[in-house]
Order: sequence, then C-alpha cells, then structure tokens
Amino acid sequence: MESMAKLREEYRFTAEDAGNLLDLMPVAEEYLNGLSDHFMQYLTDIPEAQKIIAGNSSRDRLEAFHRHWFRTLFQGTYDDEYLRSLKRIGQAHVRVGLPVHYVNAAMNHVRHAIQHMIHDTFEDRDQRRLYRESVDKILDMNLAVMTSSYRDEEMRKVFVSRSLESGLIHLSERFTYGLNLVLVLALAGVSIGVVGLFVSDIMKIFQGDVEKGILSALGAMLILWMMIELLDNEIKNLKGGSFNILVFVGVIIVAMVREILISTLRHDDLKTQAFLTVTLLVLGIVYFLVSKAQKCPFKEKE
Repeated sequence: MESMAKLREEYRFTAEDAGNLLDLMPVAEEYLNGLSDHFMQYLTDIPEAQKIIAGNSSRDRLEAFHRHWFRTLFQGTYDDEYLRSLKRIGQAHVRVGLPVHYVNAAMNHVRHAIQHMIHDTFEDRDQRRLYRESVDKILDMNLAVMTSSYRDEEMRKVFVSRSLESGLIHLSERFTYGLNLVLVLALAGVSIGVVGLFVSDIMKIFQGDVEKGILSALGAMLILWMMIELLDNEIKNLKGGSFNILVFVGVIIVAMVREILISTLRHDDLKTQAFLTVTLLVLGIVYFLVSKAQKCPFKEKE
C-alpha cells in the first residue's frame, strides 16, 4: 500500500465516511467493553489464537491492543500514520504465525458486531445504511492492509528462495567448469605420456623387434587418437558445446581394439580372443545405433 490517500481513493472512502465513523465514536465507547469481551471470547475458541494468548499477560496485552484498534476505527482521522499502524498489526500477525484466514474470520466477526451495534442504536433505516457502508469501507481497508503483510512475507520468501537457488546453480556451474578444466589438463598430460609411449614403440622397430614394435605402436597410436577425441570433446564442452556420447563409445571401441592387438601379441587362448571380438562387435552395433539416433531425431507430425 503506497499511501492512505491512494487507499481511500480505491475504496471511495470520502470525508463523509470519516464523519460518519466519527459520529459513531460515542456509541462505540458505550459498546466497547461488551464488544471487546465478546471478541476475546471468540479468539479463545481458535486453537492458533489460544497458543498465542495462553498466558494472562499476553491476553491482557492483546485485549488492550484490540481496544485501541477498535477506537481508531472511529477516530475520524485516516492518514499515512494510520496506514503504518495497520501495517504493524499485520506484521505482528505474520510474526506470531496466525493463519491469514483467521484474520479474515475475526474481521468478519467485528463487522457483524458493529452492524448489530448500529441496528440497536439507530432507528432511521437510511442513517443505519450510511453508517454500515462507512463501517464496511474502513473494515475492508483495514483487512486489505493487514493481509498484505502475508503477501509481502510470501514474496520475501520466494525472493530469498530464488536468490539462493540461483546462487547455488551458479556455484555448481562454476565448480563443474573447474572440474572440466582440470580434466582437460589431465588429458593433456596423459596425451604427452602416450606420445612418449608411441616414440618408445617406434624405437622397438629399429631395435629389431619389428612385429611387436609395429603392433605396440599401432596400439599407442589408437590411444593417442582416443586422447585427441576426448580433449576435443572436453574443449567443446568448456566452450558451451553439447555432450557427445559417441566420443565415449568410440573411445571404448579403440580401447577394445588395442586390447585385441595386445592379446594377439600375448598369444592368448582362442576363447579369450573370441570374447574380445564379440565385445567389439557389440560395441560397434551400439556405436551404429547411437550414431543413427543422433542423425535422425524425432520430428513432430504436421
């Protein structure tokens, strides 16, 4: 609520309404004790309110606050200070955890009590109608301001929740980026080691072990290709590219080919080599299916 003037304009609360309420002040004072006792009895029937006013001192303070608020309804002056006092009441309701629907119910109870007061005091029907309309306006404005505190509290929680969520997401993204950076550095280091292994295998060829040197060099070259693919994929990932599962399937296939080459050099039994060959065949099928799925995405029917 920006200002009381704006609120009065929205509810079409005029100076005549303020005068009507001021006229009701003497009557309200006469009914104050009975209305206050009746209202406090009504509150004690609400479980949440019972917890708040469990102690006698709290009940006394609450009754004093209610009496003061009830008098301000008929004071005739409704300015920004009055608006601030209503906001403080709403904030107190939020602070003690009183559900908003009890605030609405309590205001409805007060409304009916004042209507009975007007009906019992004034005989003229038109006069009663004017007084009731003015009372309805001031009570509606009171209710609007008080319940706005609940909306403000909800917005504050949502804002804090979204800020925290955004912060956590940003922190996680930066942490993941850092891990990817470490992975790139690690892959680069391993790639340098593979280059050294490839050079060592080439040297074996010149040392006379041609067959073993060629097969070992071929295996090292496959590993080097695998490292290049992984590095390329990670660099693309750091630049915001998408995850490519084909690269990892291809890496497994390369590792399996190298294992078959090494198995040949070790002269493993036929059963082991057959198992490796079947595994390579299965991986090839998986690679084919994944590649086909990526190239032929589902399209919406026209």
